[in-house]
Amino acid sequence: MEKLKGKAYEELLEPLEEELVAMARWARTTGARICVLFEGRDTAGKGGAIKAVSGRLNPRQCHVVALPKPTEQERGQWYFQRFVPYLPGAGEIVLFDRSWYNRAGVEKVMGFASESEVARFLEAAPAFERQLVDDGILLFKYWLTTDQAQQEERLAERLDDPLKRWKLSPIDLAAREKYAAYTEAREAMLAATHTEWAPWTLVDFNDQKRGRLTLIRNLLDRLPETHVEPEALEFPPLGHEPMEETYGVVQPIAPYPVSEA
Repeated sequence: MEKLKGKAYEELLEPLEEELVAMARWARTTGARICVLFEGRDTAGKGGAIKAVSGRLNPRQCHVVALPKPTEQERGQWYFQRFVPYLPGAGEIVLFDRSWYNRAGVEKVMGFASESEVARFLEAAPAFERQLVDDGILLFKYWLTTDQAQQEERLAERLDDPLKRWKLSPIDLAAREKYAAYTEAREAMLAATHTEWAPWTLVDFNDQKRGRLTLIRNLLDRLPETHVEPEALEFPPLGHEPMEETYGVVQPIAPYPVSEA
């Protein structure tokens, strides 16, 4: 299947953005708490998917959480403790760019967590998520799938593009040789944590634009009826003539002249 082009993607995304805005209005009105986990291999497209979901939403209501590696103090805490303060409150939407599932993925494969720590996590995660769901949080878990050839192509693009080079880390490069180990870890994670109350949804992200549209459609379809009429607003008369700026205003830069060879 041919990859989706930019203009077609934007046309398909626009009505979904309107539905996402309606979702946010519904959450604010009803006090619903929405929590979405975005997981997947390096370069799968988590950041782009999160931007597609959050792009039109109020950042005071929709929060993106991308935690750095745990501090020394956090490593001595209950594993889930560092994530709890970021869970959504009433009317909030939280999008996790990687989540507590780091323990079953990168921490396991790269040796940052012991086998016993990983085993305890896989046993505890369903119970932890059951508590969240039982308390009323709407929890959605997405794994963005991509094959190795696509991953290699995207890693090379990051290496060659100075604006994307920051996305590469030594761990990303080391992970290239552990593709099979990551697959094994993912399968063990899915088997242990795919539950009736917090199921996993896998989305094909070999074509990232199609993947974003698919994920957003799935998310919206799994929510309750979210239609809430927008609040009626009217502009009152200004009451005075429009005021002009009295301070210096920096003007836009004129196009640079092109020298003729």
